[in-house]
Amino acid sequence: MCDEPVDPDMSVNDARGPSVDSRTADRKAKVAERLAHRGCNSRKGAVKVVIAWPDRLHVVEPAPLITVAGRLERKGGREMVARCPTKQDAQEVVEWLEDRFSRLVPGLPVTASVEAGGGQFLVVLATGRR
Repeated sequence: MCDEPVDPDMSVNDARGPSVDSRTADRKAKVAERLAHRGCNSRKGAVKVVIAWPDRLHVVEPAPLITVAGRLERKGGREMVARCPTKQDAQEVVEWLEDRFSRLVPGLPVTASVEAGGGQFLVVLATGRR
């Protein structure tokens, strides 16, 4: 959730210790559970989980990645997730997204690509399923 590694050997009583996170109540989801920090898992009930886009990336109207991950996991297909002012900016976003999604939804083959459109560059996530 916080994008930091979880040490499965830490005490479960420690806030940084391991906890099983049931990501979704959807029984059809391919990956229903994952390891999370106990503190992060406890807090998520009080606040909506959001994956922050890094400040170093130049994006306009970035999509909420948890929501996008859920839709791609359930339905597959493609989804536009951000607009960038330059192709270089968009390529940096592509690299970050592919790394981030490989950890967010392991086992879901997600690729990111850049498409030019309207004087800007669109970043699109896609799965092999449609």
